[in-house]
Amino acid sequence: MSAYLELTKPRITMFILMSAAIGFLCGAHAGAQWNLWTVLHGMIGTALIASGTAALNQWYERSADAKMNRTKARPIPSGRVTPAQAFWFGVGIAAIGLVELSLGANALTGALGLFTMVSYLCVYTPLKQRSPISTTIGAIPGAMPPLIGYAAAAGKLTAEAWVLYAILFLWQFPHFYAIAWMYREDYARAGIRMLPVVEPDGESTARRIWLFSLALIPVSILPRFFGAEGNVYAAGAIALGVVFLWSGVRAQIERTRPRARQVLLASVVYLPLLYGLLVLDHRGF
Repeated sequence: MSAYLELTKPRITMFILMSAAIGFLCGAHAGAQWNLWTVLHGMIGTALIASGTAALNQWYERSADAKMNRTKARPIPSGRVTPAQAFWFGVGIAAIGLVELSLGANALTGALGLFTMVSYLCVYTPLKQRSPISTTIGAIPGAMPPLIGYAAAAGKLTAEAWVLYAILFLWQFPHFYAIAWMYREDYARAGIRMLPVVEPDGESTARRIWLFSLALIPVSILPRFFGAEGNVYAAGAIALGVVFLWSGVRAQIERTRPRARQVLLASVVYLPLLYGLLVLDHRGF
């Protein structure tokens, strides 16, 4: 059971659920009729799709995972779960998740969940072995959880939903470029063409980290100008953005693993705190 649980990447799934819950909270202010059952089906469906996608991703990348120090102990490379078991486990829980979203929430939510899963597994995952543009492509399904949550509550997507999407979309670049820099040797061994593998001096990686961090500041305060958030949120978002940006600038000055780790830590702290401000000062459209 522990091996199957590990296949679902529970920490990442919890993070996805946090983003979906923020979308649901904001969507609940859009004037739609929703109830506790909608929340329950939306969260369960999202968790199952995320877990199934994680398992199928590990099934697809099992050969690469076996070559990397950070992933060789995963259930499939370590032999605790066979590839066939992982595949059918992933297919099964993802299918149940799609049914949960489509019937328990609404058809739009189910369609968004399906798009997320297909684009992640069929476009982003195979592209990782071919081009560093995979990071950009992967950010598209990676930013979908707030849209799924919003659609579950509101039954539609408004400007507020797309602002939440844009925030998470931009946030992913500093986060994942930092990880790519920290584990570039591992990725190179597995033939995964992350940007620091293709351009090992780290110049372009560090530059993109701080540029996307910079772009995140004006985008993160857009809810204030749309009237969805108040001044407390705006001030907090700017402060968080400046701290995040500073970690990226330092990584540009010193392209080292410790600086990349600081960017990663800053990203992990930034998003929950920003979400907390969204909840604290939310006014709805």
